Amino acid sequence: MLATRSSLVAGLLAAALLGFGQAGWIHTKAMVAQWLLEGAWVRVRAGEPGARPWPWADTSPVAELTVPRLAEEVLVLDGASGRTLAFGPAHVAGSAPLGSVGNAILTGHRDTHFDFLRHLQTGDRIEVRDAGGEDSIYTVVSLAIAHVDELRLSVFALRPELTLVTCFPFDAVTPGGPWRYVVRAEVEGPVA
Repeated sequence: MLATRSSLVAGLLAAALLGFGQAGWIHTKAMVAQWLLEGAWVRVRAGEPGARPWPWADTSPVAELTVPRLAEEVLVLDGASGRTLAFGPAHVAGSAPLGSVGNAILTGHRDTHFDFLRHLQTGDRIEVRDAGGEDSIYTVVSLAIAHVDELRLSVFALRPELTLVTCFPFDAVTPGGPWRYVVRAEVEGPVA
């Protein structure tokens, strides 16, 4: 009986360590990727379009997103695929280019790069710098929670808009789920 309990405790401890190890690996991979992406971002800004952060990467940085009030800064990647999102938030293909007329949609994981969305408030400023060095300043106008079956994001707008989307709730144990946290922001000032 004691041997069975010891085996059970050892098995549970091993499973817990494996779970913590996997969670730690996800966060470590996300941090290391940001360092490598910073090098690629420097090359993109220097005129090397599509500079890859590592030889087998199928994405490159397209913008830098900053939230001054929260002291948050992340690089935005091209193409919101599952592989890309493991390394950073990404621009959804088919949505407006960042800083252009229309709705630019970015998506990211709630437990890594878009964790800070939980702290955004209406009125917060979001700054986006594109590869050409052009800055767009947005103001958060709404925060919402939506079920994926009811989530409708239009790419059409008369002015530049920015929508940030991540899974919800932020502290969920199981990844994915049917709920999304949606931050909508509008460009500040006149549009050229």
